[in-house]
Parts: sequence; C-alpha cells; structure tokens
Amino acid sequence: MKKILAMALALAMSLSLAACGGNGGNGGSGSGSTGGSSSGSGADGSSAGGDFKVGAIYINSRDDTAGYTYAHHHGITTAMEELGLDPATQLAIVDNVAEEYDQVAAAADTLIGEGCDIIFGISFGYMQALADKAEENPEVIFSHATGYMSNETNFNNYFGRAYQARYLAGIAAGLKSLEMGNNNIGYVAAFGRSYAETASGINGFALGVQAVNPDATVYVKELGAWADEVNEAAFARELIESYNCGVISQHCDSAQPQIAAAAAGVFGCGYNSDMTADAPNAHLTAAIWHWNVYYHTAIEAAMTCGGAENFVTAMDGSAYYGGLAEGFVGVSPLNEFTVVTGTQDAIEQVTELIVSGQWDVFTGTKLHITVDESGAATVTQEAADLRCDGYEYSTAEAALVERDPVIVAAGGPSVEDSVITGSMNYFVEGVEDA
Repeated sequence: MKKILAMALALAMSLSLAACGGNGGNGGSGSGSTGGSSSGSGADGSSAGGDFKVGAIYINSRDDTAGYTYAHHHGITTAMEELGLDPATQLAIVDNVAEEYDQVAAAADTLIGEGCDIIFGISFGYMQALADKAEENPEVIFSHATGYMSNETNFNNYFGRAYQARYLAGIAAGLKSLEMGNNNIGYVAAFGRSYAETASGINGFALGVQAVNPDATVYVKELGAWADEVNEAAFARELIESYNCGVISQHCDSAQPQIAAAAAGVFGCGYNSDMTADAPNAHLTAAIWHWNVYYHTAIEAAMTCGGAENFVTAMDGSAYYGGLAEGFVGVSPLNEFTVVTGTQDAIEQVTELIVSGQWDVFTGTKLHITVDESGAATVTQEAADLRCDGYEYSTAEAALVERDPVIVAAGGPSVEDSVITGSMNYFVEGVEDA
C-alpha cells in the first residue's frame, strides 16, 4: 500500500512540477556565505522535482543548532525530503536578514532572481516587504510566518496554536516548582502584552503552571526584540538572581536562557526546538513546532495548484492555523533526569483533552492536576472564570489601561481565534512584569 501511495504521489508531482510558481529554477549557486544565498544542482544537472525551487528568508543563521531559525530550516528541509525534493539543489536561502524593509525586499529579489517558485519568510517584521513583493511578482508564491497580511492569490500567512504546547510545558514547570518548593517562575519574552503572539504564549504557559501550582507567579522580562542572545542570557540571570526564579521559560530565538538556568543550578523550559542538549542538567522540555507539517502542505500545494494565482485557494484560505490536533505543535521529549515523576502522564492526559476537542486552554473551565506518590496523574475540571490581571495594553495610548478582569465567564465559550491571534493584549492573573 505504501508503495502504491508513493508511486501515486510521484506521478502527481511529475505532472505538476513548476506548474504553480512557474519560474523554473536556474540551478545556479549563490555565495554560500552567511548572510547570502545558497543553492546548487546535481553533478548531472538533474534534481528531483525538475526545476521546482524553494526559497527561504531567515532572521538568524541557517547553521543554528537550536531555536527559531533552526526549527524552520529543519522543517523546510524535512518537508522537501518528504516530497522527493533535494534541499542541496532545490533550496535557496538568504539568512541573517534583519526586520528592515530594504533588507527583506533585497532578500526576496535575490530569491526571485534565482528562480524560486515559493518563498518563505519566517519573521514577523518581514510582512510588509513580502506583501509588496507578492503584488509585484504575481507569478511567485510568498508565504509568511507569524503575521496577518495576505491576498487572495499568491500570498498567505501561517502560524499555529503554540499556546497549547506552552500549556503542556507549563505543567512540567509547575510540577518542578512544587518539587523545589519555589513558586517563582521566570519568562524571558521577546515582547509582552503588545503582541498577541507573545501574550497568548505567556498566558498559556502560566495557566499550565497554575493547573499544578495555583500559588505560582510567572515573572515576565521583555527583550523588545525577537532575537538578542546577549540579553536573553542576561535577562534569565536577572530573573534568577533578583526574583529567585527556580524555573526559566522563554519566547526568544536561542537556547541562552536555558544555558543561563543551567549555570545557576535551576531549571527551564525552552522553545522552538528541544534544548536538552544545550542544558542537559536544567532543561525539562520545550514547546516546539513541527514546521514540516505546514511546509509539506504548502510546498505540495505550490507544486500542484496550477499557477501561483491559485495557491491561496489550494491552501483553503489565506491563513493556516494548526495546533496539537494537526501535529503542528507539541513538546519535546521530557528530560528524564530533570522532570518530576508523573509529568509525562499529566501531559498525555491534557493532550488528549485538547486533541479530542473536549477542552482547550482559554475557556471558562480550569484544570486541576495532581500527581500521587506512584507518579499517576489526576486531571479534574472546574467551571471557573478565566481572569486577567485587570489591565490591557492600549496601542492608541501606548500604555496599560484598566479593563474588566473576566475574560471568559465560568462555563462560557473559548476565547475566539481572532482574539488569540490578534487582540489578546493582557496577562492572566498570576503573571507579572519583571
């Protein structure tokens, strides 16, 4: 059966290669240097998938071994291999591209010039430049991570329910805080309430912590940037030294917060990729992305949709938003040397609740999680108001303003996706700015 499916996929690919983007790769190679592009062709000039070429714009180096850029690069290359494409010859990259319009536009022009049929941009600040390039180049597909702009033809956006994975990581952190007898947990965040992406992740993590340890406080230290390795480490140290945090979580690019936690003899939950190798004596687990789930879908659609103008239709809309149920997000394997016994059982039970649709993070129902001496977890549900700390970030005033603390009434419906992705500008109770 598997052979038949593989043959069918290969036949479909052979009939539709380059049909969507239609540019045709030029097979040339870039400089291969950091900050430049890289591509190539086989010794005989041939490659799987004909001339179809994928382009990618990265905020950090393609050579990263952990973190955000690493996770995207791994996802793209994995998806290409799943589809019979060769990343060595059919992937062009421009990396270390800052979130500055001219740099992003130049990177896109480079990839267009190299004949890329679909171009992925992985950072929020790339959005406007890619939107403009999509309009200028209707024959090329553009796909942007973490943003919200799109059009009806050749430009979409993609992200996912990372807050679900963060809730699971919060369970691991909460159990560890109980074991340590330390209710203070630190969080190094790119941003806080000003971005729904960061606010929803912080809130999801905090609610997971509180399900286990309702007395815990999550202290958030904002970087003001998506990637800043020096301050990622420095802010983690400040949370440990000034706030006595025994567990450090993060929403930033590198493993530096986990490395700082290890150096201080405390523990941590990473993000984007498994960071256990970076801090084997400290890391508990990480909220991670399986980006290949999206990249496989998008690349396959680009190869078969019959023209770039059909891409958004082929993707069933301009925004892709998957979660645990789609296998798009999850947590990395637990570090058996650091996690509390029973963590795996608790995470598995909550995962089943979410995947089955019985429960989700932002609802008027709270979970209470306990673990007995044998390591067996018990998960119960209670109808209870989902509450914030009584403040929200006002973009118009660039300041915190008071608001009704009730987000979802007890037993009420879940917070809508539009709130989680666009207007969640508050912290839940138990989260404080550091």
